[in-house]
Parts: sequence; C-alpha cells; structure tokens
Amino acid sequence: MSHLLVTGGAGFIGSNFVHHVIAHTDHTVTVLDKLTYAGNEASLAGLPEDRVDLVVGDIADAELVDGLFEKADAVVHYAAESHNDNSLHDPRPFLDTNIIGTYTLLEAARRHDTRLHHISTDEVYGDLELDDPARFTEHTPYNPSSPYSSTKAGSDLLVRAWVRSFGVRATISNCSNNYGPYQHVEKFIPRQITNVIRGIRPKLYGKGENVRDWIHADDHSSAVLTILDKGQIGETYLIGADGEKDNKTVVELILQLMGQSPDAYDHVTDRAGHDLRYAIDSTKLRTELGWTPTYQDFEAGLAATIDWYQDNEAWWAPTKDGVEAFYATKGQ
Repeated sequence: MSHLLVTGGAGFIGSNFVHHVIAHTDHTVTVLDKLTYAGNEASLAGLPEDRVDLVVGDIADAELVDGLFEKADAVVHYAAESHNDNSLHDPRPFLDTNIIGTYTLLEAARRHDTRLHHISTDEVYGDLELDDPARFTEHTPYNPSSPYSSTKAGSDLLVRAWVRSFGVRATISNCSNNYGPYQHVEKFIPRQITNVIRGIRPKLYGKGENVRDWIHADDHSSAVLTILDKGQIGETYLIGADGEKDNKTVVELILQLMGQSPDAYDHVTDRAGHDLRYAIDSTKLRTELGWTPTYQDFEAGLAATIDWYQDNEAWWAPTKDGVEAFYATKGQ
C-alpha cells in the first residue's frame, strides 16, 4: 500500500482519479486542492474517510507543499487552471498555478526525492488541419495557441528540466479531451447535457467542425496508474482512446441519446483562436506499458455520462445558472 498525494483532486479529472484509485487499489490518498470554482468537495463525497483526506490549500504554498511531500510515496499533479475561455479573459491565474505551482511541486520533489507524475494536455501541441491524417506523438513539437496551453507547455518543460538538471523522478502524460462524471458545466459536453435537462437548446460554436479526441475520465485514470507503476522516469506518454469526433456530431449524439431531435441546437459565436483538431497517437503507452482503454465505444461512454448528470443534478445545479448567464453576455 502506498500513500498518494493528488493535487487538484477535487477537480474534474483529479476527482475521477481519486475514485479510481480507491476502487482499484489499496492506496491511501491525500488531496490538495484550492477549491476554486473548478474544485468541488462534493466530488469526493462518499469516499472512505480512512483512505481519503482533503487538504485545502494552494500548490504554490511552498511550506504546505513541503509538509505533504514529506508524507507521500508518490505525487500525481492534476492541479491546473484549465479553461481556455477563462485564460483569454484573464491569463494571470494560469501563470500562477500552472507555472509557479508546478515549480513549487518540483522543488519539493527534488528535496524529498519523491516520485512525481505530471498531468498535461494535448493542447500544448497546437492543432492539426481537419483533413490532416497525422496525430500528435511524443515527438510532436510544441505549438500552444492560448494562455492556457502555453502555460501547460511551460510546466511540461519545467518538469523535463528538473528531471535532467536535478534528477527528479518524474514522468509526464499529455491527454486528449476528457469527458465523464464531475466535469464542470462550463465545459462543452456537460454544458450541452445539462442544457437539455433544463429544457435549454444546446449551443454549438461556429459551424461545429472542430474535432476533439475524446477519452472517458476513468480511462485516463487507469492510464495514469499504469504510468505511475510502469513508466520510465523522464519519459512522456500520450493518453488517448481513438475518440475523434467533431463538435457537431457530439451535440447531435447527445440530443439523440436524450430523446430529442438531433437538430435542436443553436449555432453561437465561435471561440477566439478556436483550435481546429486534436488527435492522439497513444501507441507508446499501449505497446510499452500494456494499457488499453475500457470505453472504446464513445457512444456508450457518452450515454453513461448523460445518466450521471441526470442522476446528480444536486451536484451541478448550483453553478449552472451562473455559467449560462456568463455565456449569454458573450453571445454564446
């Protein structure tokens, strides 16, 4: 049994990871989360108190971080400012969390010789043309296009530098777009699902041609555990489930699965600098570490996600009205 420190463990992907760890291992977990708007203590509800402990704090707080690293066998670093629209509105929090926060963790890992896994995104690679057959690999040059993706790219490079310069025992994973339980309703899939539940027409940016490579959060979690267990120090692994879908297809599938007409949505103003296409080649992870996703059928995973939001309105309802009011001011 190991004790894991999970930063950002009350956020969307982090909380799914904590649930996965409790369900599939005998590890204990300390969650470090600032509980900003994106972190929700309710996402950890129902987990055994003797195996999960929540510490409310900032990953940039060096003294707090140092004490938590002293007790941890390994650290999984999910904490990040991650919403592109927010980064366009106010980039500064993305620098504070994604750059300074990651630096603070790396220095603690260096002092305590603690195993660290850093969670990143495929958005650091920029985007691909819609008709380009290529996919991102571990060797794709970085080409971020937003304050969010550029700060994540910077955090990745910090991890690589601390591995090479100081011998920090770290790995990196860059993952495609996640969907599943506990995702904030500002994000694309839960926003559309909760709109339908509320009787609001879903919203589609521009023509909806932008393509994302979707992966269920539980598959992301299993991949991270695999990397933590088998990954080679200093290596980067791309996590994806071959789930390329354009946004128009996703909205229409949500409507279909929820018993609505597939054209019952509105086109709204496109996002500034909206990346065209992301696509992950996860060959290295699958062949070298033996990982495979469970949710290889996107429709089945999406149906399970819809069920979760229908069954857990008490979790998402408190933030829904504010999110829709904000987007209304932007014509989106």
